[in-house]
Amino acid sequence: MSTLKTYILEKLPYTKPFLFVDEIFKVDDNGIEGAYTFKEDEYFYEGHFKELPITPGVILTECMAQIGLVSLGIYLLKDVKQKDVLVAFSESHVEFLKTVKPKETVTVISEKIYFRFNKLKCKVKMLNENDEVVCKGELSGMLIQD
Repeated sequence: MSTLKTYILEKLPYTKPFLFVDEIFKVDDNGIEGAYTFKEDEYFYEGHFKELPITPGVILTECMAQIGLVSLGIYLLKDVKQKDVLVAFSESHVEFLKTVKPKETVTVISEKIYFRFNKLKCKVKMLNENDEVVCKGELSGMLIQD
């Protein structure tokens, strides 16, 4: 399984400073779980907010999408011969419940709702280090094989 997790991380179409996946804990045909630690020097903290930096909601959504949608899609297409998986992010409905500060580690848990005609839709939630739900919702995208 660890080689499969490494395979997923290597196939992700992102690099720093826009890579929000550190680790994949588990993955199967029905879902995925992974984590990311928001570093203190992330580029977006400098201006979001001056006195008390917090992670923007759009970045939390991106983190959930990279782990819960793209990484799962790479896994689901693992047996199809392709170079890369590209994702056209098509829809998101996210509810934000708590803030994430620099140096916090979050865990993303994604459950596949369906995957058909190369469209993947997932129920995704992000937990903080205290296992509290930071945000949750549904994300979907079209997986395009290059």
